[in-house]
Amino acid sequence: MTDEGMTSEQRVWAAVKLERVDRVPVAILGGAIPFSHLAGLPLADFYGDEEKASKAIEKTFEDVGGWDLDLGSTTTRSLLAAKTLMTLVTGMKLAFPGIDLPEDYTYQALEREILKPEDYDTLAEIGWTQFMFQDYAFRLLDISPDNLNNILAGLAPGFLRDLEKWKKRGVVCLYPASLFVLHPFFRLSLCRSMVKFTEDLYYKPEGVERALKKLTEEFVADTIGGCRRTNSKFAYVVEERASGFFYPPKIFERFWWPYTVQMVEAFHAEGIVTWFHLDTSWDKNISYFRQLPRGSAVLALDGTTDIFAAKETLRNHLCLSGDVHPAMLSIGEPEEVEAYARRLITEVGGDGGFILSSGCELPADVKLENLQAMISTTRNNGVYDR
Repeated sequence: MTDEGMTSEQRVWAAVKLERVDRVPVAILGGAIPFSHLAGLPLADFYGDEEKASKAIEKTFEDVGGWDLDLGSTTTRSLLAAKTLMTLVTGMKLAFPGIDLPEDYTYQALEREILKPEDYDTLAEIGWTQFMFQDYAFRLLDISPDNLNNILAGLAPGFLRDLEKWKKRGVVCLYPASLFVLHPFFRLSLCRSMVKFTEDLYYKPEGVERALKKLTEEFVADTIGGCRRTNSKFAYVVEERASGFFYPPKIFERFWWPYTVQMVEAFHAEGIVTWFHLDTSWDKNISYFRQLPRGSAVLALDGTTDIFAAKETLRNHLCLSGDVHPAMLSIGEPEEVEAYARRLITEVGGDGGFILSSGCELPADVKLENLQAMISTTRNNGVYDR
């Protein structure tokens, strides 16, 4: 076992800033599904009962020995509030457990062409937030404006309560500083549907660019404002469709990278670090991130990007997070998890700039003993070799 020479906050920020730490910090991205599974709680109960959900998270935290950084494990007071929140965040129609699906089903995203080509001009004029609450939300939800406002007003106190709970545990909490955490490129892809959005990139590029310009400016302003209100120094940016897995460099370089640089540089100027949640394979794009200011971002990888090659490219420049694969955590054995975590600690974290985590979110059927193995490895083998 290692001596705990740092607090979680000191440990996390030292890793982000590529400085010396006492041991590798651990981050957890765990939504309702894995926590309810580990607690033996129907998913609809987790979404609909704030007290039960809080106890489920607390139990997991105690059972595995705790973690250093929580990536937004939150609770809601009702099923409708949970569905509304997730619908607004994704911009997609959702089928939800306990409402549209059996109580222990995972929610299903229904990818359809809800956003229309003519909406690009509206977005370029008024931005996403105004467009969402004046029009788009009511394409997705069968709800009145008054009811929507009431639900949103009821969410804020719960987030503040959750944030206070994490602080009392000594855990750094990366709560989104804005309701809309998706990269504008990803948001448009989900709302248009991937096929239609891809057609737009090739056949209606000017409209896409006008919308991206406005949405990026708004995203930066809203995130900086949210960080100031919550005293946060993290900007959470989710992207799952811009990588070389989907698009050639000419698309990436025109429609994603310039707007991303604009975000990161604006956040960096405010002392805010960008936390990129990057799903799918970014092997063809990792070298671009070398252009960002040193220590300005964390790249959280999901197990499909080669994290070891990424380390070679970004060594002593940006912090990486990941990447114990969900399949390993759900159907693997503790010895397998420990061996891979040790390899990550040695090869990716050997000279700093690394936060151990799962690849993407904890899987729905994560085994408790595997999560325990991942976390305990940092305390048994997680000291950086300087």
